[in-house]
Amino acid sequence: MPARHSYGVVVGVHAAAAALACWALGRTLWEGLGEPGVALAFGVLIAVGELVRWGPARSGGRGRGPGERESAPLGAACALAYALLGEVGGRPSTHGVPQSVTVVVAAGLVGLVPHVAFGRGPALDHLARRVLTVGFAATCFQPLYNSGRLTQWVAKGPVYPLFLIGLLALTALCDAVLAAALARARTGWPYGPLLRDELRALIGIGSAICATGVVISLATAVAGLWALPVFCVPLLLTQFAFRRFAAVRTTYRQTIASLARSTEIAGYTPHGHARRVAGLSRAVGRELGLSEPDLDVLEYAALMHDIGQLSLLDPVPAGATAVLAPAEQRRIALLGGAVVRQTGVPAEVAVIVERQADPYRDQPVTARIVRTVNAYDDLAGESGGPGGALRAMERLRLATAQDHEPRVVEALARVLARGGRTG
Repeated sequence: MPARHSYGVVVGVHAAAAALACWALGRTLWEGLGEPGVALAFGVLIAVGELVRWGPARSGGRGRGPGERESAPLGAACALAYALLGEVGGRPSTHGVPQSVTVVVAAGLVGLVPHVAFGRGPALDHLARRVLTVGFAATCFQPLYNSGRLTQWVAKGPVYPLFLIGLLALTALCDAVLAAALARARTGWPYGPLLRDELRALIGIGSAICATGVVISLATAVAGLWALPVFCVPLLLTQFAFRRFAAVRTTYRQTIASLARSTEIAGYTPHGHARRVAGLSRAVGRELGLSEPDLDVLEYAALMHDIGQLSLLDPVPAGATAVLAPAEQRRIALLGGAVVRQTGVPAEVAVIVERQADPYRDQPVTARIVRTVNAYDDLAGESGGPGGALRAMERLRLATAQDHEPRVVEALARVLARGGRTG
């Protein structure tokens, strides 16, 4: 399990977001709502973005694909656009930092109600990040714009959009750091790889959110509220496309998992062996700092690592290939790789399956992980009893000179010490 003090990060972020929201709401109630029509228009779009997001927002989730880092891109883009809104139809806007945060909080809460009603959770991390990032962007923009200093420093023209893009890029960077910190606190996974994945995601959906936020802000300043539906529809369609892609990706993984169960159904491997090896392999890969695409390939290979046993006339006792002679292990691995190449999965998956029985110094790190985790599961099942896992780890450590990479064995030990949390 993650260390107790890690949850202090979550509590601190939530407390900061709650304090900012309470301050903004209090100031807005005291000073009154400026330009209620504009606030309502942006609030409705933010709420719609939250309503159509794809499932519970979470950081550090399993296998997030393109666009899944930000589960409500339309809501994020409109929230940032409202924070950077200086004019509406040529007239200066009158809302400031408190009202920007208040509108985002109110719309976010409205959009979360159906998700809570359907049991998908309140997504507090998601809402806290939204409040803090919008507060940051509005604090950097609104006081400068309303005081006239921004127009003095950055004259209207091509420099102004560049300033907005730079400010949103800095906001997105802060959000990535915050998201990685929350994921680290929730899961205990290494912070560096989590931050790297968040920064990599900025190139995709993050850049689309920032660009849309800038365009909405500039277009609203010239054309008024009519610009909102025109420039929000493309991002909404993109969001639905990402959602469809995520559904196809989930189905693809389920198909591979079903194919991997063929060895269990045929009686070649114990029940749940492929699933356990895949889950532990992904967790070990994350512990070693692999990226999300590499973790997906690793998981697919771990699910299908024993499929070569279907070519055997006589099943291996208990499916434990780790106790076979090296030559027989390599033969089964090559047979499995040949089968995998016929399934249409990426070629990297077949390479891992084929090379899982090679000497570990000649293997890629993904094959080393599958080899070690498979051996652990075989040995733990062979030992049996409450001390089976401990005896299996002792045997793996004794074999690090020849069969298993010490770094992978120790990463597996850390994962098991946390209760075998999968990635």
